[in-house]
Amino acid sequence: MATNLSQDDFRGLMKEGYTVAEINEAVREVEQEELRKSFNTTQQNIDPRAYSQQSAFAPMMQDNLIKWQLELDNILERAEHILRGDVIVHEQGHLIWKKNPNTENNILNEYGVQEVMRILSMYLNRNTILSDYFQVEIQEKVLDFGREISDLFFMKYETIGLITLEKRKNYPMLMREIIDTVHSAYKRALAGGERRSLREARSVTQTEPLYPMGAGGRMMPPNMTQQKTRGTLNPLRYVLGKYK
Repeated sequence: MATNLSQDDFRGLMKEGYTVAEINEAVREVEQEELRKSFNTTQQNIDPRAYSQQSAFAPMMQDNLIKWQLELDNILERAEHILRGDVIVHEQGHLIWKKNPNTENNILNEYGVQEVMRILSMYLNRNTILSDYFQVEIQEKVLDFGREISDLFFMKYETIGLITLEKRKNYPMLMREIIDTVHSAYKRALAGGERRSLREARSVTQTEPLYPMGAGGRMMPPNMTQQKTRGTLNPLRYVLGKYK
């Protein structure tokens, strides 16, 4: 972005004692700063989450607390990423999932991931957490589930990707993680606890100031916040404030 000085501004700077070289250097400084601002703005508009590894259970943006509590898609999404071997990386202030660059180290293959997610989706849903179970019922259901999922892995271990001894070493912990996830969903339905919690009143209180604090601890509205200025040695800072 080119910065053009008027003749009056140029003569005014000359009267202040600045040389032509100093004025030209100040103009270049302003132009470079504008270019940096433009570049940073462009980079900030690119959300790295748009390029993260996708999940079939990625939840939609919701501002309703009740919906957030009842929808378990975020749990399913996390489970799918972990089963796929995806890794978490930090980009531009966001934690996003990326595909594992060493896919040969993934415990399950694609079929195995889909098979486990199919099973989990039948348990991690509103139908489970909004039920009303006794403690004994939950224990029996989770015990049966643990036996069945263990048998399934044993019968289909090669089909789902456990083809090496090193991968099969992960079998006990993988079973523990899957069973505990289902158990936690059932525990939310203990004596109808989830349904009872939905009847409770909820309120959110804004405790942080909406605007930054100024001198004396007073809040400053947006039009009164201090603006970042250029270095004091840049003469353009004093030309009618046009190039701030």
